[in-house]
Amino acid sequence: MRRPRVLLVSHYYPPHVGGIENVVRHEADHLARQGADVTVLTSGSERAPHAADAPGVRVVRVVRVPAWNGVERRTGVPFPVLSPRLPADALRWARWADVVHIHDCLYMTSWAAGLAAALTRTPRVLTQHVALVEHPSALVRGVQRAVYAVAGRPLLRRAARVVVLNATVGTFVTGLGARPATVRHVPNGVDTALFRPPRSAAERDRARDRLGLPKDRVLVLFAGRLVPKKGYDLLLAAADPAYDLVFAGQGAEGVVHLPRAGVHHLGSLPAGRLAEAYRACDVFALPSTAEGFPLTVQEAMASGLPVVTTDDPGYAPYGLDRENVTLLPRDADALRAALTRLAGDEPLRRRMGEYARGYATGGLAWEEHARTLLRLYQEATGDATGKEAGDAAGTARTPVAAG
Repeated sequence: MRRPRVLLVSHYYPPHVGGIENVVRHEADHLARQGADVTVLTSGSERAPHAADAPGVRVVRVVRVPAWNGVERRTGVPFPVLSPRLPADALRWARWADVVHIHDCLYMTSWAAGLAAALTRTPRVLTQHVALVEHPSALVRGVQRAVYAVAGRPLLRRAARVVVLNATVGTFVTGLGARPATVRHVPNGVDTALFRPPRSAAERDRARDRLGLPKDRVLVLFAGRLVPKKGYDLLLAAADPAYDLVFAGQGAEGVVHLPRAGVHHLGSLPAGRLAEAYRACDVFALPSTAEGFPLTVQEAMASGLPVVTTDDPGYAPYGLDRENVTLLPRDADALRAALTRLAGDEPLRRRMGEYARGYATGGLAWEEHARTLLRLYQEATGDATGKEAGDAAGTARTPVAAG
């Protein structure tokens, strides 16, 4: 039995920093660990393979299509404009694949891969990460609605399986035409070895030294893009003398100005340095909107930090203990009150942090996430082994050389 051939499709991929690309990177590596032949189609300046994290694991093939990223640089909206080479690359790799797994409806990579999968009759799985984002710009909101209406509906209707991270997104995709029988709730995973609590106060202090952070202050960490959707501006409005704010992330050029007393800006950090930032801090805060259970919250929990975040209906399927995870309305006064309480109560921080770490290690594993995806791929192809589905395609999906 040959290995299943999986084409993962994402608008961005590391080293670009962002939530979806981190998810796809982990999916690629863990699918490869479990024996899949994985190709990633994404934007970028060159084609380059990378080795999966574990020794002896097969290489993940990464196909990067040249793109212009001016939209993100100027507005903070992550939307690469890809070169005319995209359709040909999408068609080539959809023909190779047993299943095409598309991440989100909003991007040119998704549209091209969806069309290519239709032309080659390759089964499609689609992960929808978010519902409609209430962006402060009316133009951005209007563009979202138009894209979902024109491109999102056919992508969702024709997907053999639609993966969602929470109930809010599940309702959103069925409203756009996804067949309810195809929708699956699949939590993301988190690397609990990389993202872990400090082993001692001395390790925490060393992390603070390396990051240039004060040792004598309670530190509240925000990790994510510095855009209104993530709520960085709301957290700034909730600043208080009881704690310092630490921001790990970057926004649109010329838009974000953070330097002020009690505020520390670390910029965008690679995964290893971000894990160190979690270990350096005392509390994690993310007053974002329409995200449900984002990856940074999972990383913070794995790092043993008490979490303060938006009370989103998307958390319902996860069964979080609200005594140990603070879920609030998006209000600066409520946020400040919660953070002030945590800053002044070390035993409470410790209890909430222990709960968070236990929750992450007990239920948020990338290995199980990858096993679930492989089962969904088998369902999508209508074959428990994946072999017959590939054979039945005949010459329609002939393997091609790595690019």
